[in-house]
Amino acid sequence: MVNKKRTTIKDIANVLNISPAAVSKAMHGDSRISAKTIEAVKDVAKKLNYQPNHLASALRKGKSNLVGVIVPKTNSNFFSSVIQNIEEILNKEGYNIIITQSNESFKKECNNIDALLFTQVDGIIASMANETVDLDYYEKIKSYGIPLILFDRGENNLNVDYIGIDDYQSSHLIIEHLVSQGCKRIAHIGGFKHTRIYNNRIRGYVDAIKKHKLPLDDELLFESSLTIEDGREKMSQLLALKNRPDAVYVAGDYAALGALQVLKENNINIPKDIALVGFGNEPFTAMVSPTISSINQHSGEIGRQAALTFLERVKMPTVKQTLNKIILNAELIVRDSSNIN
Repeated sequence: MVNKKRTTIKDIANVLNISPAAVSKAMHGDSRISAKTIEAVKDVAKKLNYQPNHLASALRKGKSNLVGVIVPKTNSNFFSSVIQNIEEILNKEGYNIIITQSNESFKKECNNIDALLFTQVDGIIASMANETVDLDYYEKIKSYGIPLILFDRGENNLNVDYIGIDDYQSSHLIIEHLVSQGCKRIAHIGGFKHTRIYNNRIRGYVDAIKKHKLPLDDELLFESSLTIEDGREKMSQLLALKNRPDAVYVAGDYAALGALQVLKENNINIPKDIALVGFGNEPFTAMVSPTISSINQHSGEIGRQAALTFLERVKMPTVKQTLNKIILNAELIVRDSSNIN
């Protein structure tokens, strides 16, 4: 297979017998170039299928009008909603976004960061992968002098802008609700402690359980990747206990769905025998039977605030500003899976 040579400004100049500099000026509508020449340049560029080299342009101007967005996965309603709101606001300001996903892989996340930096993006808005513990690559972004805004998953010691919900308080909301429904033995299927948001959810769970003087047993607390399969596996382990829980708080809706499947397969009455609460308010939580109670993370507002924070940074780059730490209040949506009374 023969590789087709990319058309350059020089190729257009050769066709028209003018200088590459004149072609470049015509491309940008320079007033010193005649309307006839500008039209001729556009016509030849179209015929030769000329595509501007945005990377070279970014290197010359020091600005690409591109913003990188890194998410763990794009098939989540939470992340797709965040992306949609980021894009809506940034497009109005003349920016386009490049979306990458880590698939919860640290290695892939590092590759994504390298690719975005090579593309000369003007900033990066990111939510970290589950596997990410080493923050060197995020420090690398900071060393480039471009804005780095973290949302949902981010580490405090990076000292960058952050937007998310109050994960600690969210756990308190859930436990308060379950206690109000008469639950006395509440399990938690959580994420990994090394990720700040899941650590906060676990801490909130532990403190709320202690507050109500309920049993805090190691056998009731799990860490996982919060996939559907994890939810199924951990719920099966909980059902195998001699003293089963009467409620399960799951730190992610997909794992909650897996837990629900296992409960139904074992003919467990939900919520009378075991109540269930998820996290994220994915659309399916309102469609399955029984519907799943879940925390609304205000994804749209998180995306909006992330975009506005980026714009704030690029509009006043030389002004020393206080870092944005925007923590939104969570909301518990109570549905059939935990509505006992």
